[in-house]
Amino acid sequence: MADTLRLATRGSALALWQAHHVRDLLRAAHPALAVELVLVRTAGDRDRATPLDKAGGTGLFTKEVQAEVLAGRADVAVHSLKDLPTATVPGLALAAVPAREDPRDALVGRPGRVAGLGDLGPGMVLGTSSPRRRGQLLAARPGLRAVPLRGNVPTRVEAVRKEGGPDATVLALAGLTRLGLLDRVTEILPTSVMLPAPGQGALGIEARAGDRRTLDLLAVLDDAAVRCAVAAERSFLRRLQGGCSVPAGALATATDGGRLRLEGVVADPEGGAVFRLALDGDAARPEPLGIRLADDLAASGAGELLRRLREGE
Repeated sequence: MADTLRLATRGSALALWQAHHVRDLLRAAHPALAVELVLVRTAGDRDRATPLDKAGGTGLFTKEVQAEVLAGRADVAVHSLKDLPTATVPGLALAAVPAREDPRDALVGRPGRVAGLGDLGPGMVLGTSSPRRRGQLLAARPGLRAVPLRGNVPTRVEAVRKEGGPDATVLALAGLTRLGLLDRVTEILPTSVMLPAPGQGALGIEARAGDRRTLDLLAVLDDAAVRCAVAAERSFLRRLQGGCSVPAGALATATDGGRLRLEGVVADPEGGAVFRLALDGDAARPEPLGIRLADDLAASGAGELLRRLREGE
């Protein structure tokens, strides 16, 4: 196995695209390296009916993939970074965060009925199981009726084309791009309307913390600027004690002079209050920036909203 690296991944079309992408990056960097895929079925894959915020908490799409690496049956775990819990699993290290795809969300509307965000009027149906997307879109288009919608990316895209399906759904632009589904995009949502999930558009590549050989092989894939940005976003989410059940979004962008601008939002998933702030900080210290922004948002009223949502679970 000296010249072979085993990549653990989910078996969905998007997860396989991501694993193949990482495989190709590794082969380009290390031509003599053989890369094998280890397919894993996660709890999130087995249960596609339960809304995400009620389906079992953090790690829904990552625990079983990580377990393969910890058990030595694989060397590397490949994740959508937005699915990866912010708490580090003992024995694992975030070995690389490659270049990031566009982190924004996209609206996919029913053909002939929804040509853009402005067509979503009161009483129309939004299909999404994301409290973050639901809260921000209900704030932008009051009167929408939100219903749960689970499944892989192609399944959710097709749902809006079926009789009795929702009028629109919202998905990560990165996933639609990677799967060649950009022709289904009705509108790319501006971040002023919809802040993405922390880490959205980025990949998280994990390895065993003590596996020096694998960590060294993966190091060439790491993008320092992307790692810095997602560190701020994930620190923000961790401070809010959040995962997929928390209606929070964040996006960090580099600015001049080695600075980082971090925007964050917490939105009532029932369409009530929206709390949104932005802070600038030293790009060399992204995690304290995320903590400060989370604390400021909590003090502005988002903390009380999150407390009420947790008590209502």
